[in-house]
Amino acid sequence: MSELSTQVDEELDFDPDVLREKYREERDKRLRADGNEQYQEVVGDFSNYIDDPYIEEVVEREPLKDETDIIVIGGGFGGLITGARLREAGFERVRIIEKGGDFGGTWYWNRYPGAACDTESYIYLPLCEELGFVPKEKYTHAPEILQHSRNIGNHYDLYREAFFQTEVTGMEWLNDEVRWLVRTNRGDEMRARFVVMSNGPLNRPKLPGIAGISEYRGHTFHTSRWDYAYTGGGPEGNLDKLADKRVGIIGTGATAVQCIPHLGRGAKELFVFQRTPSSIDVRANRPTDPEWAASLKPGWQRERMENFNTLTSGGIVEEDLVQDGWTEIIRNLISMANYRGKDTDWSKVPYLMEIADFKHMNQIRDRVDSIVEDQKTAEALKPWYRQFCKRPCFHDEYLPTFNRENVHLIDTEGKGVEAITENGIVANGQEYEVDCIIFATGFEVGTEYTRRAGYDVVGQDGLKLSEKWADGMRSLHGLHVRGFPNLFVMSNSQAAFTTNFPHAMDACAKHMCYILTKCRDENISTIQPTREAEDAWVEEIISLSRYNEDFLVSCTPGYYNNEGQPNPKSIQNGAYGKGSNPYFRKMVAWREEGNMPGLEIT
Repeated sequence: MSELSTQVDEELDFDPDVLREKYREERDKRLRADGNEQYQEVVGDFSNYIDDPYIEEVVEREPLKDETDIIVIGGGFGGLITGARLREAGFERVRIIEKGGDFGGTWYWNRYPGAACDTESYIYLPLCEELGFVPKEKYTHAPEILQHSRNIGNHYDLYREAFFQTEVTGMEWLNDEVRWLVRTNRGDEMRARFVVMSNGPLNRPKLPGIAGISEYRGHTFHTSRWDYAYTGGGPEGNLDKLADKRVGIIGTGATAVQCIPHLGRGAKELFVFQRTPSSIDVRANRPTDPEWAASLKPGWQRERMENFNTLTSGGIVEEDLVQDGWTEIIRNLISMANYRGKDTDWSKVPYLMEIADFKHMNQIRDRVDSIVEDQKTAEALKPWYRQFCKRPCFHDEYLPTFNRENVHLIDTEGKGVEAITENGIVANGQEYEVDCIIFATGFEVGTEYTRRAGYDVVGQDGLKLSEKWADGMRSLHGLHVRGFPNLFVMSNSQAAFTTNFPHAMDACAKHMCYILTKCRDENISTIQPTREAEDAWVEEIISLSRYNEDFLVSCTPGYYNNEGQPNPKSIQNGAYGKGSNPYFRKMVAWREEGNMPGLEIT
């Protein structure tokens, strides 16, 4: 043990080695050989789980067989930001294809009671300054976020050539025409010079592959398709139709944490089935101060976004503008380093980061004890892992819900639900009869890209994207794929990952706009990465990912570490290992070169 480690350990009121062993034990309980295969794909008899309950009527139209300049697939934040930046760059013929009935993406689908952003809304909602808008709460709720999405669409005239209730079924590169042919479920055959795939990671719900899941005779739905006709109420809660119902909810992740308090208030009885508890920190939501909002100066949102991103990426700033649970670990780390003086050996930062993490998670577990009255329930709700092994949650009503007499935590000690019967759910060898099962089981994140997208892409010489990426993603900067000219992919794979997703989306959108503007102004017909540039980028991604590999292996299973099975493929599909800020700087430097290095241009 180093001198620094010994010094720090002697000052602590806990033993780091004991905590590391406890974390290992809890992780090992949850390891499963089937990894991502434990989930049931929403096809066939389960396809109703992806039906759109929010469409009042199907819009009938004739199939389109036309051409436009740019097609953007996906009308969530990624597609909206891309469309906005393209409009600002003077592109008029921009078409957005969206399978939902309106813009919003994640926030179109997720309208469950209590849904709200868990990253500060002043940095999370994109293009606030461009629209002259300040959210009404620090963590604003889903209805305002959905409306903001619509406002972006109106502000940038994106509705003009948007097609909703339309799902892409296939794409094919037409070499002779130098165009993409995009087919949809509405019989469309649209041609475009360029295509941006912004399908988003949180659009395809997943179901647990539990034995007997198709045998249940009661009512079921997924949280991303909330059934208010059954529960009553609305996004604000008041689920009055559940007053005589026994409800079972499977899952205790970020979505469940927000809707369980409303279910606890509304249901006759609520059974919460837990495999792994979430980390629940203080939310302390509050209305926006009108005087503060009026005092904001031009550039305020960009400054705040960059401040937050630097802190959550492990960087140092003079002032934490956001001051929330996301940035607290970094504040702890900085204070520890400063306490030891300016001559701190920054090679020891990973160790100091771990200690800061341990201290914070001890606070999280102490908070459970201070709120939950039943000791057994409190112990089951304590998370035993590093904070960023799973997406942290922030809520002030979730833990108190377990003090209600009608709410029962069914902790499965990492094993998960055993079976579903005609009448209910089996866990720990006991059957719990329920009138309704709600699946709060998240979205497909670790599955194949083309499966999540719902379509395959055929590039040059008949090469399919599913074949190209069969052994892992191959790209340049996470944006371009060799063999697929004029195609852009908006994703955090092989690109920037940040807690504040829209920040990375905006950086990618600006980068794509730069390239598309060059193509327009210099009469460039096609672009795609050279083989050498793509190979070099993949190697860089793999080499950098090794810095994070030990951390991911030590984590409890979840979508961050491929359900506890980090492997060469999932590592290759990861984000840029040096962090988002170095990635952003790398893209700026690439643009400043002016000649689009690594791209093959015709």
